[in-house]
Amino acid sequence: MRIAFVSGNREKLPDAVTPLGLLYVMAATPEHHEKVLVDLCFETDANAALARELERLQPDLVALGMRNIQNNDYSGLKDNIDYYAGLVRTARAACSAPIVLGGSGFSVMPAELTERLKPDFAIAGEGELAFPALLAALEADGAGLDAIGALHRWTPAGVVSNPPAPGFLDMATLEPPDRSLVDPRYAAYGIDSVQTKRGCPLTCDYCTYPIIEGRVGRTRPPAQIVDEMFRALEQQPATRHVFIVDSVFNLPVVHAKNVCRELIARDWQVPWTCYANPLGFDREFAELAREAGCAGMEIGSDSGVDAILKRMRKGFTKQHIRRIHELCTEVGLPDCHTFILATEGETIDDVRATLDFLVELDPFAAILMVWIDDYEALDPTLRASRLALRDEVEALLHSMKDHHRHWSVPALQINFDEKLFAYLRKSGRHGPLWQHSRGAIAR
Repeated sequence: MRIAFVSGNREKLPDAVTPLGLLYVMAATPEHHEKVLVDLCFETDANAALARELERLQPDLVALGMRNIQNNDYSGLKDNIDYYAGLVRTARAACSAPIVLGGSGFSVMPAELTERLKPDFAIAGEGELAFPALLAALEADGAGLDAIGALHRWTPAGVVSNPPAPGFLDMATLEPPDRSLVDPRYAAYGIDSVQTKRGCPLTCDYCTYPIIEGRVGRTRPPAQIVDEMFRALEQQPATRHVFIVDSVFNLPVVHAKNVCRELIARDWQVPWTCYANPLGFDREFAELAREAGCAGMEIGSDSGVDAILKRMRKGFTKQHIRRIHELCTEVGLPDCHTFILATEGETIDDVRATLDFLVELDPFAAILMVWIDDYEALDPTLRASRLALRDEVEALLHSMKDHHRHWSVPALQINFDEKLFAYLRKSGRHGPLWQHSRGAIAR
């Protein structure tokens, strides 16, 4: 079977990133299938490029990966979904092959997106087992479709959804992706990604990671992870930075420490960053990470008000945030803290308290997000008050931006725009934007 694996993601702000999830699924696809990667990231007209490639390939199956349902500045939900709907229509017009939809973005709301986008098949969650099972079922004229976990099918009568599979992928069996397949233009960004585990047992009330990966934490053997990193570097020698895409790298902390020890033992030289959590963060981990080449931690602190942290079910307090900042500072790890402002139930006084806390904390960098509601679904009175709060918060952030040049507000394009990123790349800087916030942003 000839399969066109289509990466629909075109987000290049702040960096274009290799389609890691789709590459993992390609690696898990049996070798007797012909596998072709169609990457739309750098195409000016994605639909024209997709039509051209599918008309040329005439595949037997189109596997469309949906990485995000929002843009990287945390806006554009409707635009992104409309974009993928257009890709599905283009694929239908260009070839007669069935369309399979999947990816982390799709997995956030699979039934709704199946209804909206109308693929022939769609897979929520991990695709490394489900996609090969789907291929086997199609080769057997549909036998076994009902047994594939989290498989969704669109029919004129509505969406048919299978229940999730009872278990998860054994992460030790994860095949390393072939990064030599990707577009050479990714090299200009100098960044790559790796996944060391899946599943998040935390209960943060807004997070989609447990929906995408489940709540059962499953780790990969450290030697296997580092093997993949060295192989990736051979395939993409222009890599200057690696991002660990785990929801939280330092939980469980034993696993994170062992990965760091493996990197140290094998003299890994490329800087890396990761997401971290104040829970389970101790001095030993901080020191190991620094020795292993960690260039900084992105910490989901979220609020400077303990009552809001409790409402979000974060499991930590402001004191935990202070402690992780102190540890990072003491061992020489730059720390970037992410805060979410104007969440449900917050007042402008709460927002001011969080910003005051951030000023007091004074981390190496900060990323501020303003909560986005589905305003049309709100009661008119509540909608008006939420929009008024949002306007007030945005005005407050604009008034503070010149005094805190190491803060980034993506939705407001404050220290987050293509001109700045182009400057950073041209000057030879790589990795997350915030790493350069004490220098380049304050230029």
